Amino acid sequence: MANKEALRELQARLAERMQAVRTEQPGVSWLAVDCAGQGMLFPLRQAGEIFDVSHVLPVPHTQRWMVGVANLRGGLYAVVDLAGFLGLRDAPPEGPAREQTRLVALNASLGMNCALMVDRLEGLRHAADMRREDGDASERPAFASARWADAGGKVWQEIGLAELAGQQQFLGIAG
Repeated sequence: MANKEALRELQARLAERMQAVRTEQPGVSWLAVDCAGQGMLFPLRQAGEIFDVSHVLPVPHTQRWMVGVANLRGGLYAVVDLAGFLGLRDAPPEGPAREQTRLVALNASLGMNCALMVDRLEGLRHAADMRREDGDASERPAFASARWADAGGKVWQEIGLAELAGQQQFLGIAG
């Protein structure tokens, strides 16, 4: 008898939750990454697949932040060291520091075969769990939209990957 009551309660809770999900507005979610000690948030709709850093072939006569090209699932992708592009460091990590380094491909809908090299993945973040920080947006580039703080007080910079991919500086890889 107790099992039947527990089952009914579970079914009732599931039905309530499913109804709540149907009526909830979808929230904003990001892939959180670390670049040279800075927290960055990539909109999930603009981020693509995540890859280990495998064999990246250098391309001569390019900007120092243009790491090279890599074959990712049969496609040729330009690999950009995001921290280097943002001026947070001079060269990509080497040795043990490179073990956690990952490539985050831009979503195919952005129409650019490019992957961003990041130092570490930090998981997913949701706007419902974050607090938007006030600040002077005029001091940031167009692709660096809002700043957010998590419950622990860490500040994260939201990076619009579509806006980044359209920046002349980002497109100008010739060195």
